[in-house]
Amino acid sequence: MKKIYTLFFLLFSTIAFANGEGEIDTGITSWMLTSTTLVLLMIPGLAMFYGGLVRTKNVLGTMMHSFAAMGIMTILWVLVGYSMSFGSNVLGGWFGWNPDYFLLKGIDSSIVDGIPEYVFAMFQGKFAIITPAIIAGAFAERVSFKGYSLFIALWGILIYNPLCHWVWASDGFILNLGADGAIDFAGGTVVHISAGVSGLVAAIYLGARKQFPHLPMQPNNLVMTMIGAGLLWVGWFGFNAGSSINSGLATAQALTVTQIAAAAGAIAWALIEGIHQGKATALGFASGILSGLVAITPAAGVVQPVGAIVLGILASGICYYGITLKNKLGYDDTLDAFGIHGLGGIVGAIFLVFFIRESWMEDAAASVGGAWTMIDQLGIQLLAIVIAIAYAAVGTLIILFIVNKITPIRASNAAELKGLDSSYHGEKGYGMINPS
Repeated sequence: MKKIYTLFFLLFSTIAFANGEGEIDTGITSWMLTSTTLVLLMIPGLAMFYGGLVRTKNVLGTMMHSFAAMGIMTILWVLVGYSMSFGSNVLGGWFGWNPDYFLLKGIDSSIVDGIPEYVFAMFQGKFAIITPAIIAGAFAERVSFKGYSLFIALWGILIYNPLCHWVWASDGFILNLGADGAIDFAGGTVVHISAGVSGLVAAIYLGARKQFPHLPMQPNNLVMTMIGAGLLWVGWFGFNAGSSINSGLATAQALTVTQIAAAAGAIAWALIEGIHQGKATALGFASGILSGLVAITPAAGVVQPVGAIVLGILASGICYYGITLKNKLGYDDTLDAFGIHGLGGIVGAIFLVFFIRESWMEDAAASVGGAWTMIDQLGIQLLAIVIAIAYAAVGTLIILFIVNKITPIRASNAAELKGLDSSYHGEKGYGMINPS
């Protein structure tokens, strides 16, 4: 009788496996669900970080840029974004397409690498949300809400989706450069360089805020900014460690170096400020956190802790200098989208080469059937960076021109002086009534 039960059990298991049941790895799926939630947490974290840095009259309008991206980019991702990013090459590989991915209609019961494909699609969709939200920091306090909404919709379709396809899709041409493609574990080129460069182009195109830099424009709430930085730090574990699309050694490696790089960046920035200005500011500490996190993002899958420390320190130093240079050059990157994300992403994508694990280099050499050196990989990294910068810069300029023909993307003089909160949302961020 026991043998009969065993036979039925094996038969049932075989049938279930053939029907697609039982293929889900619950451990990996649980971690990826958690990672997806953590990345989503970064977006209200970014809203708080940015919202605290602007003037009181623009706090809600600035936070709305992040929240609007959560709505707009989610719908676009479900409609065409996932298909354009992870479908098969079309138009010479400019982007991908898979009709089954339209409205996610063909993945209802799909299991990929041990997880429901829905989970992978939603995880990747969070990256598509936060990238244009980062851009908004470059032109905060002077953009119309309608113009911004149209801009990020077009930017997501025409800039983010193709870049995502090139770097992360199996047939993307950047992924297939050299031995093992350009290294971008969690979005150095796709997210941070593209957002930073696009933000810089938009900031210059729109021009500076009224009375900048002559009128002091102090942050309205640095406490909120610090809380936002903390949420970003926590969420970044999903951003980086989740990009392993696994729950194993690579996940632990990515999580570890993420923590280390953030800490190294924060300490380095505080030391630089202390030496240069005589005081270590809270805003500087938060900026150092982000610099370290941005720099480790492309490198999280290939570097060890010593590399994370060096990348965090390098990113803080270069981003600090970049922001200082911005003030000298006079362009108005309001919240340093390029100064932190653009420069930090470039630092990470380049200098990771000098800290790659030997095992990764050995695998790369095996894939080409010969020697593969750090110089070889450096060439691939530089090529990917140049492609991302050029595509994001030119594409963003074209999109800004198109949007401006449809609706003014810059806020009117009256709206800017009055504030985005009242002009575009009819509200005030702080509604306290002064006692009579």
